[in-house]
Amino acid sequence: MESEKKGQGVMTKTNIGVFFGSRAAEHDVSIVSGLQLLENIDKTKYDAYPVYVSRAGGWYVGDPLNDIKTYRRFDPSARGITEVYLPPVPGKRGLYGMDVGGFFKKGGGLVRSLDCAVLAFHGMHGEDGTMQGLFELCDIPYTSVGVTGAGVGMDKIIMKAVFKSMGLPVLESAYFYRSRWQREPDAVLREAKALGYPLFVKPANLGSSIGISKAVDLDTLKNAIEVAASYDRRILVERGVNSPREINCAGLGYYDRCLPSVCEQPASMDAFLSFEDKYTRGGKGDGMQSLKRQIPAPIDEATTKRIQDMTADIFKMLECKGVVRIDYIIDEDDGTVYVNEINTIPGSFAFYLYEPMGIKYSALIDKLIAYAFAAREEKLQSVFAFDSELLQKVALGGAGLKSGKTTGKI
Repeated sequence: MESEKKGQGVMTKTNIGVFFGSRAAEHDVSIVSGLQLLENIDKTKYDAYPVYVSRAGGWYVGDPLNDIKTYRRFDPSARGITEVYLPPVPGKRGLYGMDVGGFFKKGGGLVRSLDCAVLAFHGMHGEDGTMQGLFELCDIPYTSVGVTGAGVGMDKIIMKAVFKSMGLPVLESAYFYRSRWQREPDAVLREAKALGYPLFVKPANLGSSIGISKAVDLDTLKNAIEVAASYDRRILVERGVNSPREINCAGLGYYDRCLPSVCEQPASMDAFLSFEDKYTRGGKGDGMQSLKRQIPAPIDEATTKRIQDMTADIFKMLECKGVVRIDYIIDEDDGTVYVNEINTIPGSFAFYLYEPMGIKYSALIDKLIAYAFAAREEKLQSVFAFDSELLQKVALGGAGLKSGKTTGKI
C-alpha cells in the first residue's frame, strides 16, 4: 500500500490494478468495462491504474491507457507505456518490468505495486478461470468468481449440466465437438433437428453473444454450426422458444451471502441480443448501460421472487463472490422460466442493476474490493501443508529411486 501524509495523520491508499483486454473475442468489450470502472472508482481511497493485456498477450501499464483512443491502434512502444509481467510467486505483490526484447528483467524492476486486482475481463483467457488461477498462485486478492466457478461459468455445456443437477429449469440441448461435425455432419444435423426449431447454436466458451446464431431451418442450422465451430471446438445446440422474453438478474455478495438485484428486461430489435446490439448500437462506448432496457422488468412479483431466489442459489453453488449476472428466458406461451446462463464478470459489472437499489457504482466497487480481501483472508485460514512420512519412507528405499521402485508402501 502507499501512504500519503495529510496534516498530522496518514492516509493510506490501496493499490488497485484494473485488468482488461486479453486474447479474447470480447477484447474490446473488456476495455470498455475496465475504463468505466476506472472512471467511477473512489480515487480518495484507491490508487487505481489500468493494466492492459493486449491481443498478443502482452501486459502493459501507463497513463495513456486511461484514454480509450489509445486502443484504436495500440502501440506498445508509445511514450508512457511500459510492458510488465506478474511473477506467479506469493509475496512479490507487484508488476515488474521487462527487458528490451520481452525478457524478464533480472534483479527486480518493480514498476507498480499491487494490493488487489480488479478483473474486468470478458471471455477466454480472463473470465474463464485462467487469470483467477494466476492470482491464486500469487496470493493476491482479486475481484472475481474463483477458479472453479469461473471455469463452469465460461463453459455453456458444463454450466447447463450443473444447473440441471440443481433441479433448475433449462432448455433442452445437445452438444458435439467440431471434429465430429467435420467427420459426420449428417448425424449431427439429425440430433440437432430432433430438438425442434427454432434452435440457437452457440460456441461453448464465448460470451457477449459472439458466434451465436438462430436457426429456423436446415440451411440456417448448417450455417450457424459453421459459425460456432469457427470460434470453438465444442458447440452447443439449444432449443429456443417461440415467444421468448429475456430477463436478467445480478447477484452481489460473498459465497453464501448474495444480494439479488432488481430484474431487468433488455430491449432488442431482434429476437435475441446480438453482440452489436449489446455493445455498439449506442456508438459511444458506454457499454451495457447504453442499451435500452426496462428496469425493473415488467414481470409480476412472484416471477421476480422466483428469479431472485434462483440467482441466490446459483451464486452459492458456484461459490461466487463479487458481482455476477444470470440471464433467464421466459416462455410467454406458458410462463415457464428457464435459466439461460451466468456471466461471472458481467459487462459494466452490472452496476445499473444496483443503482435503483441505492447502491452507487463507486459503492459497488468498494464491495467488490472488500470481498476480494475477505476471500484471501479466509483462504489463509486453511492448512496448506501436511507433514506425512512419505519422503522419509522413500529415502529409506534409496536405491529404489534409481530403479524406479521404492521399498516403502505409498
